[in-house]
Amino acid sequence: MSVLFKRTKILASVGPPINSPEMIEQILNAGVNGFRLNFSHAKHEECDQIIPWIRAASEKKGKPVAILQDLQGPKIRLGDLQHDVEVHEGDELTLAYETEHDGDKLLPVQYNLAEKVKEGEPLYLFDGKVRTTVIAVRDSTTIAVRVENDGVLSSRKGINLPDTDFGGDILTQKDLEDIEYGAGKDIDYVALSFVQSADDINNLRQILLSYGSTAQIVAKIETKAAIKGDELEKIVLASDGVMVARGDLAVEAGAEVVPIAQRKIIALCRKHGRLSIVATQMMASMVDSPEPTRAEVSDVASAVVQGADTVMLSDETANGRYPVQAVAAMKKVILYTQEHTVVAPLTDILKGKKSTRDAISAAAVSLAGQVGAIAIIAETKSGGTAANIAAHRPDLPIISATSESRAAQQLALSYANKSYVRPDGDRAGLDLAKELKAKGFFGDESPVTVVIVSGRQPGLIGGTDTIRVRVLE
Repeated sequence: MSVLFKRTKILASVGPPINSPEMIEQILNAGVNGFRLNFSHAKHEECDQIIPWIRAASEKKGKPVAILQDLQGPKIRLGDLQHDVEVHEGDELTLAYETEHDGDKLLPVQYNLAEKVKEGEPLYLFDGKVRTTVIAVRDSTTIAVRVENDGVLSSRKGINLPDTDFGGDILTQKDLEDIEYGAGKDIDYVALSFVQSADDINNLRQILLSYGSTAQIVAKIETKAAIKGDELEKIVLASDGVMVARGDLAVEAGAEVVPIAQRKIIALCRKHGRLSIVATQMMASMVDSPEPTRAEVSDVASAVVQGADTVMLSDETANGRYPVQAVAAMKKVILYTQEHTVVAPLTDILKGKKSTRDAISAAAVSLAGQVGAIAIIAETKSGGTAANIAAHRPDLPIISATSESRAAQQLALSYANKSYVRPDGDRAGLDLAKELKAKGFFGDESPVTVVIVSGRQPGLIGGTDTIRVRVLE
């Protein structure tokens, strides 16, 4: 017998369709494990309402829920245009900071490109629809580009710079203000946009520490620089989690690169016990349709088979007509996929892990299979033990007992984890297992076997050193 619950988690983006306490609760009941606050659009006063709504719904549902603050980063855009501008191959455009549209080919931008770009670098307008090349840096605020294909430009459309080195300068003044705001709120994860190197993560970590924030950092992989050489693994190691931000990554590195990058990122996250999130257009047609396409179903199923911790909904819940149906459809695909196939093995990658906690985690998963356990119980202070067990992608629940509500909320997005806040103690895991059995979590079968992973000093971070097998009558 096995406990039926989805092992790959769902992260939903908050937007107008679900921006009420009733809809937050409804979408949580449909199967969401975490909520993304997109600070490209979210206002602080709106978040002041939304965060308590999420926590209230979480308490009512009786399950921890993660909140992720997604920073805008240097998302460079055109400014306001007087009208749409038609451009043709060979046209020369002037992009200027702090100027106004002249009605023709002088275009305002919301970022001073002259400080970063170099002659000969590609510059993509309208999220890649109009491709140009930098032909000159005219002065301290102005550059010129040559258009490579026909197209139309509109106000505030995105600009991508795949070969431009931002030199660690990826946090804007808006980001810094949003970080300070989030540090004073009940935020579990901060997602850093347009990461180029591990130094970007280390810089943000120091800022969070300076505010006393316990939020973990998710690196958004959406630049060509982030996937070059061994930089990707360095970023994974520096981060607490990684998001495959497939939209901008497709523009910056090429759409054909994304599927392979996604596999590599998930594999590296599993290797190092980091959270992996697959994002962008997973169920995009459900913005306007109550049913997903077959390609979208296959996309979600592929992420499940690859072993992603979490799959994310963006416009589907932030702007779509069918947010609850999108969550329900995603959950249905996850459940069917995990019940009819296994997660792709990563034996060669995982066996390179050397720490005691890694060895204990691997042994616990193996032992659970051998003794026919119904669940693995992890006593964990920071959540690290549970995340390490999850890296081996067991096909049974990981029940995590932690005294830290922050850790419980962060584990809400971790593969196969069901987290509970319980006081530290040498019987915390066993008592939780007995409580769940009494409530029928393991069904009506009796007795049942569980494997408990713990430390001899309960509550000590990094002290996991013990595996016990217990039979619950």
